[in-house]
Amino acid sequence: MPPPLTIRRAGGTVWCTLDRPPLNLLEPTLIRTLRDSFETLATDHTVRLAAVVGNGRAFTAGMDVRILRELDASRGRELITALHDAIAAVHQAPFPVIAAVNGPCLGAGFELALACDLRVAAASATFGLPEVRVGVPSVIQAALLPPMIGPGRAAEMLLTGAPVTAAQALQWGLVNRVVPDEGLTAAVEELAAPILASGPEAIRLQKELIIRWRETDLPTAVRYGINAFTAACATGEPREGMTAYLEKRRANFGG
Repeated sequence: MPPPLTIRRAGGTVWCTLDRPPLNLLEPTLIRTLRDSFETLATDHTVRLAAVVGNGRAFTAGMDVRILRELDASRGRELITALHDAIAAVHQAPFPVIAAVNGPCLGAGFELALACDLRVAAASATFGLPEVRVGVPSVIQAALLPPMIGPGRAAEMLLTGAPVTAAQALQWGLVNRVVPDEGLTAAVEELAAPILASGPEAIRLQKELIIRWRETDLPTAVRYGINAFTAACATGEPREGMTAYLEKRRANFGG
């Protein structure tokens, strides 16, 4: 069979396509490939940004229920741990990750999208956590939902399993942009452009801070910021960026 995840480089951007159409259901091989791919990309300093997309009529409709149905407690722990490791590799990537969401984005697939830094949705996209309807709770990156959209809205999604439309997701702050279906790739490229034009080391430091801020208390987060600013000053990027600003030209961070 062809690989369940395809990787395509376009300059500093890596396009990671979930490639099990039509629904890109998550199963052990795809989960393992996702983890391995992002762990490898994390070691490549030339990667500036990644975009996760789905091939077919869905971003991913979540876990394959046929696999979930056969789990006992031991195999359930093994599967959810593997899924956690894969989604954590995306969440902790040292570069920004954009989710390009078309069609259904459900369950573990929604948690994958939540693990990304930015989300662009096609108008046809839907988001939901229907796990309780088949007898299991939503876990892992679902923990990011309450601080993102508020405890009341999060509880409604988690307890009812009801999906929300792309328009609702935009209103609630779940996604950054909603665009016509045919404009999804162009919208990702538009969102990526200012990131790619910024200082590569500054972006990596900022990404690291975003993760650290989410996981720590305020005083510690501030100290992390001081350290990151100091680290940035040890590179040549601030001098080039500020010189370019004063000279009214585009910065050349590539030297």
